[in-house]
Amino acid sequence: MNLLRVCLLSLLSLSIISCSSTENSQSEHRETNTYISQQQAQSRSERVSEVSYQLDFTLTGQSEFSGVTSVNFTLSDTDSPLTLDLNQATVKSFIINGHKIYPRYNGNYFTLNPGLLISGSNTIEVAYTRKHSTNGEGLHRFVDPIDEKVYLYSHFEPAAAQQMFALFDQPDLKASYQLTVTAPKEWLVISAMKEQSITATGESNRWHFPASPKLSPYNFSLHAGPYHVWQDNSGKYPLRLFARQSVAEQVTAEDWFTYTQQGLTFFDDYFAIPYPFNKYDQLLVPDFLYGAMENAAAVTFSENYFLHKNKMTLAQKQSLAGVIMHEMAHQWFGNMVTMKWWNGLWLNESFASFMATLATAEATEFTHAWRSFYAKGKQKAYELDSRITTHPIEVPVPTSGNAFDNIDAITYQKGASVLVQLNHLLGAEVFKQGVQHYLKQYSYQNAELQDFITSLGSVAKRDLRDWSDEWLNHSGVNTIKAEYSCEANRITSFALLQFPASDKLPNLREQRIKLGLFTKGRRELHRNVTVPVTYKGARTEVKRLIGSRCPDLVYPNYQDWGYVKVILDDKSFETARQDLNMMKDPMLRSMLWQSLWDSVTSGVLPLDKYLGTVFINLPHEQDYIILGQVLATLYQSKSYLEQMLPIHQSYTNKALKGLAQMSLRNTMVNNESSDFQRRWFDAYIQFSRTPRVLDHLEQLLKGQASIRGLTLDQDTRWKIITQLNRYDHSGSRKLLEAEQKADQSDSGEKAAIGALVSRPEAGIKRQWLYRIEHESTLPFSKLRTAMSHLYPSEQKMLSAATSEQRLAGLTEVDADKDPVFMRSYAATLIPTQCDHAGIALLQRAIDEHTQLSMGTRRTLLEAHQEERRCVTIKEKLLH
Repeated sequence: MNLLRVCLLSLLSLSIISCSSTENSQSEHRETNTYISQQQAQSRSERVSEVSYQLDFTLTGQSEFSGVTSVNFTLSDTDSPLTLDLNQATVKSFIINGHKIYPRYNGNYFTLNPGLLISGSNTIEVAYTRKHSTNGEGLHRFVDPIDEKVYLYSHFEPAAAQQMFALFDQPDLKASYQLTVTAPKEWLVISAMKEQSITATGESNRWHFPASPKLSPYNFSLHAGPYHVWQDNSGKYPLRLFARQSVAEQVTAEDWFTYTQQGLTFFDDYFAIPYPFNKYDQLLVPDFLYGAMENAAAVTFSENYFLHKNKMTLAQKQSLAGVIMHEMAHQWFGNMVTMKWWNGLWLNESFASFMATLATAEATEFTHAWRSFYAKGKQKAYELDSRITTHPIEVPVPTSGNAFDNIDAITYQKGASVLVQLNHLLGAEVFKQGVQHYLKQYSYQNAELQDFITSLGSVAKRDLRDWSDEWLNHSGVNTIKAEYSCEANRITSFALLQFPASDKLPNLREQRIKLGLFTKGRRELHRNVTVPVTYKGARTEVKRLIGSRCPDLVYPNYQDWGYVKVILDDKSFETARQDLNMMKDPMLRSMLWQSLWDSVTSGVLPLDKYLGTVFINLPHEQDYIILGQVLATLYQSKSYLEQMLPIHQSYTNKALKGLAQMSLRNTMVNNESSDFQRRWFDAYIQFSRTPRVLDHLEQLLKGQASIRGLTLDQDTRWKIITQLNRYDHSGSRKLLEAEQKADQSDSGEKAAIGALVSRPEAGIKRQWLYRIEHESTLPFSKLRTAMSHLYPSEQKMLSAATSEQRLAGLTEVDADKDPVFMRSYAATLIPTQCDHAGIALLQRAIDEHTQLSMGTRRTLLEAHQEERRCVTIKEKLLH
């Protein structure tokens, strides 16, 4: 049936206008792309309500799937066209209110003729086919290289549900979803609801699911395949865990179920609202773009982070517990109560980060979770908030395509830190009651920041608008410093000085913190005084400390209540450097280590002086969290030193050799503690670069040498092989090829790519750079692996060979690729070289590339700032 005939039939049957859209009405006019603006979404949600979907999918395991979507909704008026989202589908039929028409479809959305719509109830049915996604969005298809079994999973945040079915793809148009799926008989199908029935239909099964509660589109999900399943019905809610069959042995289901049960018990009590869904499913999936996703009652987790071929370390267990708690908190705060638009995504993530740490600390064995939060996540927030590209926690999001532009450590960890501060300011019980009030008031609805702040303020009986503006609408991290004087070993004056983030960010904040004052004993630093203080403005006098014993060390943010960076006074700084291991409080010792590292990155403390402190103190460190924290700074130190070459070559060789020797020595000493041993051995691999040390790694790999207590699992073998290839150790290419044949798993394929592209060979670099920028068939997860390994820090000349090419083509690549691709590309392939020429090169790129997307331009600016920092550290070295 041709278009003209369809239009004539529509005219005859409806006695209305022709099929051409009335484009004179601009209330929801959209560009021809996937993304919808906030204004357009608001316009649509003002007209559309009472949405429900009936979804029918036929899944075969082939590269394409078919679906039929029935959309039911109420429309307030027919004054202008309406759009319905569906991305890159082949439409088989389109029926609107019972009339089959040829739709106006641009590959991203349908423009619905208002003459075919009704003021009131409408139904649209779309039948279509579409290719599965391979980039981790939409309905992703993965073929297991081990057994060739096909696995599907969906990922819709922020606006990728339209890659699977037709809908109004925006968070404030919540809907119920009734799902039917035809799939191969050996497959399981998982969604937000537990299946109601399964009926056999020839070679397939037909799965029927009841209608879900009202959910935003990004919270709904569909997963299917021959997944291995574990079940636990011992608690209040039925639990299931799914993973690919070929990796099932790498999953310890007991740990998953333990932390999940602990979390559900904790959150039921904290929120005072029972878990809002009728079952709790969790799936480990491949090629995942992020750590995890909080799909309602069917949470997905990245295999990259949660599959383990050896017994999990304490850090891995804690990470698992923390991420389970994070996604679980979203089931209430995010899924049950959802933001209206993507500018509210920060509150979802900040709150889930805060609650995850609280639940992990209070409901699991990881009572030190807040120390881990400080040492890792909070430091990322401080780092981002100190950059030229810092942004407020609450920022406008013009389109759904910009939803993730500001989803970073400021959104997650700074936001969580601000909630920690608010928790201290209001009191834990008041804060908790305010959260309960908010969740009850907005259950199964959409809400905004002001709704949350008002709920807390009403319970606290305090106006929080100024607090909200101060913390959420202004960027930057302030610093504080203690200023005091003593006579006869007694304090005669004491004040807290607060400094703005910069001249451009002059605002000062009010915070409640705790001061800690310490004096030296024979074997430890003794805590003399702890004083809670609320400070604001540039100077806050603390008169209650006058007369106290003069301290050897003052820490102005003791126990980490505040979100603020600390500058140690001169006396405290020297105490920290010389007597670090005399501080028995592990939280404060962690903070002192961080103060020393901050002094390196700010250009105050020379890197060699910091490494001297490391060599003296780190071998004696018995805290697992602090060991990981300091090793992370040493990995960054190695990168700085190698980028500086050939300047300071003698010191670099000596320092890195010393780090390798220290790591090996502690690997051997810690043979009774597998967690410490594995952490030290990973460091040994990272610091190995000389022929002699690489020879040792090769001998360990081949079984020609051993270390008591140490076993090499498959992941560790790949780490060694990657390091051998990175430094072009003799015979390393053959070792790579042999290991690739022995490990043909998905993780093995990615590890082999990483090892190969890290080799210092110009031909490999150019080949893979071309594939990264032009390849369309290789899964994105493998391209992302190649990006992250292509130019190691010491391969400056190889990077320089294509650096101008990469910078010259940046705008073109940015325009051609999607935001998911560019987040990885820009972060790994914008060139740096730690010299003034590199600073100038990046500055020219900043000046010339004025049409970059917001995310890519931000990464370019950050690369320029990091290049300046590296040069500062280089010039400070050995002075």
